[in-house]
Amino acid sequence: MKQVAPIFKREFVGYFRTPVAYVFLVAFLLISVALAFSRFGGFFRAGVASLDTYFGFFPWLFLFIVPSVGMRLWSEEKRSGTAELLFTLPVTTLEAVIGKFLAGWAFLALAVLLSFPMAITIGYLGSPDWGVVSTSYFGAILMAGGFLSVCSLTSALTKNQVISFVISLLICTVLVFLGYSGFTAFLEGFLPVGAADAISNFSFITHFNPMVRGIVDIKDVVFFLSLMVFTLFLNVIALER
Repeated sequence: MKQVAPIFKREFVGYFRTPVAYVFLVAFLLISVALAFSRFGGFFRAGVASLDTYFGFFPWLFLFIVPSVGMRLWSEEKRSGTAELLFTLPVTTLEAVIGKFLAGWAFLALAVLLSFPMAITIGYLGSPDWGVVSTSYFGAILMAGGFLSVCSLTSALTKNQVISFVISLLICTVLVFLGYSGFTAFLEGFLPVGAADAISNFSFITHFNPMVRGIVDIKDVVFFLSLMVFTLFLNVIALER
């Protein structure tokens, strides 16, 4: 794993070599804040010093934001031919996958953490539970890693970034919708209740929402970490084949 750090540094710094990264960060923050203060978010109407309404939109934001980051991880390397050059260096496929994934995850974590003015705002307006605020940020960063691991895998399967984006969007949409009660009720119409609940446990929302409420359950953390490990393992296999 000696080459993970150099690859991480190369990829992370690479995000900021063009204005795209700065546009991405500004757009993410503006859209997330606009949604929270919109009539759909009802930030002020809630009358509570909490970021529940703000983080409630994150699964939907990540549906479009994360694939736009993940689609270039491998698709661009394969299209330009630099993937072959990368693997002529003394670096294993696993090291390359981990290094590039961690760089993308760090970039997304930075985007999430740059929303700290929202936390300052609720601290000024009231007396928030900072423990709940912390678990919300922790959950958002974990969920971003789950989204990105799926996008990294789809990026390794094609040379076309648009195709990678569309496939990632479809898979992640399914993983979001599985957690909604309406969808679970639909499944219970023709499946046993236990089977419907088991399927809903594969949803990002099922494991993210408790953290927004201040509950960090080990099973939720394990879900996101297991998803990352599994998809990155498939990522390695896809590249080696």
